[in-house]
Amino acid sequence: MKKQQKKRKKTKKKIGVFICLIQGILTLIFSVALLRLNLLPLTYSLLIILIFGVFWLIPFINQVTYIRYGSAGKILSMCMSMLLFFGGFYLFKTQGMVANISGNDEKVDKIVVAVLKDDTAETIEETSDYVFGVQYALKKNDIKKAEKKISQILKKDISTEKYNNLSEQAEALLNGEVQAIIYNDAYTSMLQESYDGFNEKTKIIYTYEIVSKLDIQSLDKEDVKLMKEPFTVYLSGIDVKGSIETTGRSDVNVLAVVNPITHQVLLITTPRDYYIELPGISMGMNDKLTHAGIYGVDVSMAALSELYDVPVDFYARVNFTSLPKIVDALGGIDVYSESEFESTPGAAIKLYAKEGINHFNGIEALTFARERENLPGGDYQRGRNHEAVITAMIKKALSPAILIGAAEIMDSVSDGVDTNMSMNQIQGLIKSQIANPASWEIKSVAATGTDSEEDCFSMPGVYPFVCIPDMESVEEIKYTINQLVRGEKLSDVEVAE
Repeated sequence: MKKQQKKRKKTKKKIGVFICLIQGILTLIFSVALLRLNLLPLTYSLLIILIFGVFWLIPFINQVTYIRYGSAGKILSMCMSMLLFFGGFYLFKTQGMVANISGNDEKVDKIVVAVLKDDTAETIEETSDYVFGVQYALKKNDIKKAEKKISQILKKDISTEKYNNLSEQAEALLNGEVQAIIYNDAYTSMLQESYDGFNEKTKIIYTYEIVSKLDIQSLDKEDVKLMKEPFTVYLSGIDVKGSIETTGRSDVNVLAVVNPITHQVLLITTPRDYYIELPGISMGMNDKLTHAGIYGVDVSMAALSELYDVPVDFYARVNFTSLPKIVDALGGIDVYSESEFESTPGAAIKLYAKEGINHFNGIEALTFARERENLPGGDYQRGRNHEAVITAMIKKALSPAILIGAAEIMDSVSDGVDTNMSMNQIQGLIKSQIANPASWEIKSVAATGTDSEEDCFSMPGVYPFVCIPDMESVEEIKYTINQLVRGEKLSDVEVAE
């Protein structure tokens, strides 16, 4: 009898030690994952590792010596093993998500072939005898690449008719001068504005993606000490389908000038229709700021850098299709509405926005951002509402509240946000905020201008709605930027807390 009890005791001891060894291995894996993630200050990480080490040591000693409460030790060890397993999985997943949104240096252009809606062709293979309308004033190299690819598919050189600009090209298709046109899909929204019902009258039968490198010097600026010197981030809100790297018009254009020493942020909103030159693109001719995004986020950065005479180090793009998840992960946002309105029938939800501050969840924020018909200023006011949503998200993200939902936030932004900040720089920012969770002072300013209709580089001869810059407001913003960079206290600030 005693021998059987001794044997059972020995078996239980072996099982307990085995369970503790599993816990020890998981503790080691978790510790490596935590250190590799590098989002916490080292002292915090070591403290967490120490705590988990103690929770391993207690049941291990308990099982080896087999003192009283051996069963309790096994249960504790199994519970800790489960916690470590899921915790380690989360840490590795978070590291992958940070890597996914960081260090991007590419842009994607979608070159498409469009035909009339009632055309019998449904694929590019059915256009062998078509004449393709092309223009080389915009994205010439990309159009040439697409022509070559189509010729390869059709196994013959395609017939083309050259036009001076996109407008002539679109008219040629609508008038039946050509059977198809080749153009950058980023221009589709401009064509819809210029030619009422363009999307309804045409269909896209072929898409060719071209991946190229962004021209941004700061991609290599690992020497930018984010928590030791001022830096500037271009925040862009886009509404395109597919990859976040896809070029397209930027509906929201905000510069965040950050002084990490004084914990101050200057948010500069520039109207999407601001009528300015696009450096390296428009050859001295002005265009709408929103069109800069068609040529790449690097062009938008260069345009704003030149306008405000400030280096723009980084960018972060937010896709509006992913906005609901991000807002919900932030716990909702407080958005300032310049007018009172209700959403139009057919919107995702019925929304009532009052004049002033509104607290929105994700779907409410998206409905607010997309409303146009019931706004006093129509599409112009919709642009300002986009800016209000992005600004509210920034303020919430700078508050300590972001730390509570960090895991969910990282998950929500992985597909809807990209940035050229390196993984090390993102890790450094997060670690600094955790180590020094001081409140941030935020000042919001906006460039102003007067409405007009002018000729634009991207759409010559169309004379779309634009906003002529009020240079006094631009100069005032420049002065405020210099104040922040010098470390001076700004007036009229809000506190993110």
